[in-house]
Amino acid sequence: MRGAAPANVSARLRSNVTLETQAEGEIAVCFEGYSVGLGRFSAGAAHRAQNLRIGLPLAAFASNWRNIDKEIDLLVRRLARRGLLEYRLGGSGIGEDQVVIETQMPDYWPRTPQLGNADAVVLSRFAYMRRRGNEMILESPRAGALFKICNPKIAAVLAMLSTPQHIKQLRRQDDFPGLELLALLLDCQILFKVDAAGGSGLRPAEGDHNLVLWDFHDLLFHTRSTEGRHANPMGGVYPHAGAISPLPAVRPRWPGKKTICTSPRPRIRRQSPRSRSSCGKVIRPVASITGNRSRSPNFRNSSAAPRASYRYRTPSSTSTTGVTPSGRIRRRAPATSSSSIWRSTHARDLREASIITTPALTRWRRSAFPCMNSKRN
Repeated sequence: MRGAAPANVSARLRSNVTLETQAEGEIAVCFEGYSVGLGRFSAGAAHRAQNLRIGLPLAAFASNWRNIDKEIDLLVRRLARRGLLEYRLGGSGIGEDQVVIETQMPDYWPRTPQLGNADAVVLSRFAYMRRRGNEMILESPRAGALFKICNPKIAAVLAMLSTPQHIKQLRRQDDFPGLELLALLLDCQILFKVDAAGGSGLRPAEGDHNLVLWDFHDLLFHTRSTEGRHANPMGGVYPHAGAISPLPAVRPRWPGKKTICTSPRPRIRRQSPRSRSSCGKVIRPVASITGNRSRSPNFRNSSAAPRASYRYRTPSSTSTTGVTPSGRIRRRAPATSSSSIWRSTHARDLREASIITTPALTRWRRSAFPCMNSKRN
């Protein structure tokens, strides 16, 4: 229990809910064509339960020191778990409601935590006020109930709570709604306490670290699309079926003037089988990463890749792979891996300067500094 039972709050049945006393003390609740049994009760409890149509104060049966109070408390809580009750805060008359509380979760029960004059409260950043028909609604996706504001002066006082306000300052207002309403809003997390010394009501001051990550619209959409977090009907209920006209069986024509395209259709040239077969000859295989890169023409012609050197001499049968028509012998580099592709492969006779796969920068250094050749001999 987070707080005591409110003294000026009454529980009453919703407008479309009725109670029926059946044989042997059985009480059933009827709503929207359904009838649900609530159990057997005594004749005194059944007679007193009829006051739920106009409102039964919660403080009248909160003590539970009599058997009839225990029965009424059990009956009211069974109705509350099914969402068939609402709670009113206001005068003793029927039409003097100040605030009406409508439950959104089945485990909601009105509680009033303690508030002192030194406490500072502020509206939650998830709280919002909207119009529903001719009513003004105050609610929050974190709250277990919504508040229907019947007195417009209360809405003006609640607008002041956009900034942190001390209870002592609020009590000085002429239209102060009372501590009970503020305690009910605090219990529903529509209001929250801040540090009286330097509380600014910013995002980290409300809730835990997980709540800091939620934005208003994200939490509202998450709550309204989750079953059990609100009392709105879900599924194919067609709530506005009689408010709008049904769609026609055949779709009407699009509005506007009909435009006829008079331009000739473009002629598409179709490829002959011969041209299609020639297109396939353009594709050439590319050497793999671990294969012989010297066989790939794109690799040999690349500016950043090593180039094979050519030596002008007479043809011989010593480790040559091909002879050009001009008499040049071309040597191919052995297969190398990707990690050693830039290593210099030297011939046995360095005086001939026959470097097979040496980058351009290395060849330039060897030609500019002859001393490098003597060191490697």
